[in-house]
This record gives sequence, C-alpha cells and structure tokens, in this order.
Amino acid sequence: MSHITTRRQGGALIAAYANPPRGTMTADGARETYAALRPAVEDPQVRCIIFTGGEPGVFIRHYDVGELSGWSQSMAPGAAPPPPPAAETAPGYLELVDMIAAAPKPVIAAINGLCMGGGFELALACDLRICAEDGVVIGLPETRVGIFPGGGGTQRLPRVIGEAKALEMILRGLVVDGAEAGRLGLVHEVVADPLARALEIAAEFETRGADGLAYAKRLTRAALDRPLAEGLADERRSFAEVLKTDSARSGLAASARPNVRIEQA
Repeated sequence: MSHITTRRQGGALIAAYANPPRGTMTADGARETYAALRPAVEDPQVRCIIFTGGEPGVFIRHYDVGELSGWSQSMAPGAAPPPPPAAETAPGYLELVDMIAAAPKPVIAAINGLCMGGGFELALACDLRICAEDGVVIGLPETRVGIFPGGGGTQRLPRVIGEAKALEMILRGLVVDGAEAGRLGLVHEVVADPLARALEIAAEFETRGADGLAYAKRLTRAALDRPLAEGLADERRSFAEVLKTDSARSGLAASARPNVRIEQA
C-alpha cells in the first residue's frame, strides 16, 4: 500500500500521508513522500503544496519508534550492522523535510490530528501551519524515550517560538493541544477544517507572482542565518532580479492603473 496520495485542486497539490493503524512516518513512507512531492516542487503549474494526514485524526503521529530502536541496537558495541535496504540510496526523511523548507513555492501543513516528533518536524519545515480545533496533539516528546528531535526540531522550533520556550518544550518533551499551539505560535491558525482553510490560502497564492513568492520565501528563511548586511545585499540584488520577470511586469502594470489600490490588487 502506498503511504502517500496526491491530487490537484486548482493550483494546489494536496498530499495526504497515511500509514494505518498508527500513522507513523517510516523510512519507506519518507522515500515515497519525497518521490511524490519532488515533481510538484519542480512543476511551475503547482503554485502551492498542501500536506495533510490521510487518516482521520492523524497528521503524522511521529517517526516509527521500532525503526529507531532497530538502528540504535545495530549501533551497539559488537553488533553486526544490518544489511542495507535496497532503497537506502534514495532520498529519505531528512531530504524530505529539507526539500519542503527549500521549495520555491509555499508549502502549508494542514494539521488534522496527532502531530508529534518527526511529524511535527515535518510541519515545522512547512511555511504555514493550520491546525484543527479538536483532536490535535502537537509537540516534540523525543526526550521521553532517551533521544532528542533529530529531524530539524532543535533548529527550527527556536526560530518559530524563541529559544526559551523551545528549550522547555524539547527538554521536557511537552505536547500541547491545538488551542495552546495557536497561543504559543506553533501554528498560524486554529480552525474547524484545516484543509479547507489551507485551500483558501492556496487560492490567494494563485493570484500572486510565482517569482515574487519564491524570492520572498528564500530571503525570509535565510534572514536569521546570516548578518543583516549580507541579507540586505542579497535582498537588493534579488529585488532587481524579480523586476525583470514577466510576473512582476504584469502585476506591477495592473496595479499601476488609475483607481487601483494595492491592498485590493
């Protein structure tokens, strides 16, 4: 059974992950998800990617603990290394979350339920997070089982909610419900139907220039990783580049017409 299903709705690609009965991310699931999303990342007709859970009440529960335990046991002193899986060279979970973060288009997490550990780390790699009002559990509980968030959580969570709160959540292995996730800023919106809301936002992106969105995402994501002067210089170079694109020319020309206000464009 495939772990990932995709469908198009307008300019959005909806990708739903499912791994019943527990809804965990696995090595096979990560490889399948990467392979399913890679073409959408590169397709200019796809203006936005929406990632959601394919099972009621489950986004991604967490990364499969059994797989992690197997890897841990194989690293014990004197343990014979396990035979490499046939698809070991294929991009996996870490490449998946990095691809989502670097995609030159918006990626929205429509969090419809349990979203912990590796599931929440994938959501953190997305640009926007919309979660359901009910049935959501979000957090990074890895320290409860003797490890720590290794899929980007220690790096991305502080950038979202600040170092102090991120340390508390990670060190204590805290999880929260949807309302608290909204209060803390872990998610951008808490709504009754996160997929429907994600599609509304995706429709907005269809009216925006794709080049402008790509530049804006890249520059904003890099802002905290380099000195201000370097970021400003890149922004100024990139602004000159985006002005040369067809999408900028058409968007600016339309907004420059008499009686057109940019806040209504």
